[in-house]
Amino acid sequence: MAVFEGAAYDVTGPSGRAVVAEALAAHAAGVLAARCVSANALDIDTVRLVAPVDDDVRILCAGFNYRSHATEDEREVPKNPTFFTRYASSIAGSGEQIVLPSASSWLDWEGEVAIAIGRGGRAISTADAMQHVGGYVCFGDHSVRDFQLHGTQATAGKNFDRSGAVGPWIVTCDEAPPVSEMEVETFVGDERMQHGRLSDLIFDVSALIAYASTFMALRPGDLIATGTPSGIGGRMDPPRWLRKGEIVTVRATGLGELVNTVEAEGDAS
Repeated sequence: MAVFEGAAYDVTGPSGRAVVAEALAAHAAGVLAARCVSANALDIDTVRLVAPVDDDVRILCAGFNYRSHATEDEREVPKNPTFFTRYASSIAGSGEQIVLPSASSWLDWEGEVAIAIGRGGRAISTADAMQHVGGYVCFGDHSVRDFQLHGTQATAGKNFDRSGAVGPWIVTCDEAPPVSEMEVETFVGDERMQHGRLSDLIFDVSALIAYASTFMALRPGDLIATGTPSGIGGRMDPPRWLRKGEIVTVRATGLGELVNTVEAEGDAS
């Protein structure tokens, strides 16, 4: 769905995806408005928003990119960005359930802002990197901590089906506030667990794009999650894990709210 001026427009199918890609490449929601003006508008309260990514999306996640989080996790501040990957199957949309797996009770929250790539490229310089940003979106990089700690790689703990989330929508650059003004918060129920300012990132948006594009050609629609601030449940004393029925909200300046209910694996639909 494309959403603007209080209405929703169906942009599924090849032609719709092409319109979305064009809007991200142009950094402008106006492209969507122009293309959808003749389409039937839907009442946003009557539609179910799904994760605003395709099944073949590549999701790169920056680890320990806030000094506060690196410190709480007893890590040295990294000299280069640290990335791990998530698959589309690990992601739910806003309003959908995230799944507490039967294999673990250690589901932890991580609220972030993710970059949506608008223009692809390889070996992008930091000076040109912002021209490749199509928009920004709230991201829940929620983690199954014990599986994450089984080895030196985070892959297992980050890719349980529907353990994370993204949404409610991608906000194009012309509609989003400057990155320097963005803040991200994570709530479990009414309790705020995390708060960070993107101005405090160790590696900023340009640096993340430049580094990622040295080892892979970025494609339109790819996501780069910028990292989570301090306040994860695994570093509480005692540790605090998400429980069935709890509501997790990731809120970011100008990007809306990503809201998910936790359901046990056998109960999720």
